Amino acid sequence: MMVIRPVCHADLAGLMRLAKKTGGGLTSLPQDEKTLAERIERSVETWQGERCRAQQGYVFVLEDTENGVIAGISAIEVAVGLEEPWYNYRVGSLVHASRQLDIYNPLATLSLSNDHTGATELCSLFLDPDYRIRKNGQLLSKSRFLFMACFPEAFSPQVVAEMRGVLDDAGNSPFWDSVGSHFFSMDFSRADFLSGTGHKAFIAELMPKHPLYIHYLSAEAQAVIGKVHEQTAPARALLEAEGFRYQNYVDIFDGGPTLECELPAIRAVNQSRVMSAVTGTPGEQHPLCLVAGMDYHHFRAMLLPVDPQAETLLIPPACAARLQIAAGDPVRVVSLNPQGARL
Repeated sequence: MMVIRPVCHADLAGLMRLAKKTGGGLTSLPQDEKTLAERIERSVETWQGERCRAQQGYVFVLEDTENGVIAGISAIEVAVGLEEPWYNYRVGSLVHASRQLDIYNPLATLSLSNDHTGATELCSLFLDPDYRIRKNGQLLSKSRFLFMACFPEAFSPQVVAEMRGVLDDAGNSPFWDSVGSHFFSMDFSRADFLSGTGHKAFIAELMPKHPLYIHYLSAEAQAVIGKVHEQTAPARALLEAEGFRYQNYVDIFDGGPTLECELPAIRAVNQSRVMSAVTGTPGEQHPLCLVAGMDYHHFRAMLLPVDPQAETLLIPPACAARLQIAAGDPVRVVSLNPQGARL
């Protein structure tokens, strides 16, 4: 049985195992035990109400209850950029024109931006390759939306998600090689590690404050702006099906796109509804739905077949136990996919 739950201190070894499988480029899941331990502690303290808004971050894990394996991680940063600047590049243009010469040239540019300061960020999504089956990826990602639907007051109206950019087989970034390497004098993996372990002051100190002309970049770098790593393509499609859109913001390290959506406009948020749990056996012919308990401190989520026309949720006793709910408790439910989507 696959269940989403809040991270706990005992998950550190499982997260380290996951971090070693990322292949780099996932700055929020570094191969650094101290950083991951601190992140777990911050998440625990967030749930306990011991962190100010600027420091709050929720971390969830996907657990295989049959063997206790931590099969995936996903997270929500409540409000980015309130303590340390949150940078990305805005893809825009500057026009060079001469009426006398009848020349009009709009040139694409990259401008350093803090436009998403205060936004809620979806981050740290990673699923063990051995578990990329049976809709586990959708459960891992979309369960966060049910949590946000249950407790919208905890989050910002704007939600963003940075997608991992294109890397080659050796873990190098064409975008970094053409942009960041000239200002930071270090390789991509080093900059990626420093950012992921919280050492971000160097970004503000070394990044250019003026716009960069995209035409001056290598052809390889230009080609990957706003594109995602091949392993991240399913995650991008999933978010876009929920209403997220690329609005011309990209990561300063690898050029991957930032997707964004208003919280009330996220499909799984605005289409979710509250049902009352009843112990029983649901019909297998019913569509798979995301189902979550509504206890803030003991949030759990899983996939179950649900009758979309019913007023109550039939749930097997074993599943109810895993969700830590009893008969009569409220649960939040939403269809796994938008109508007609093939994910």
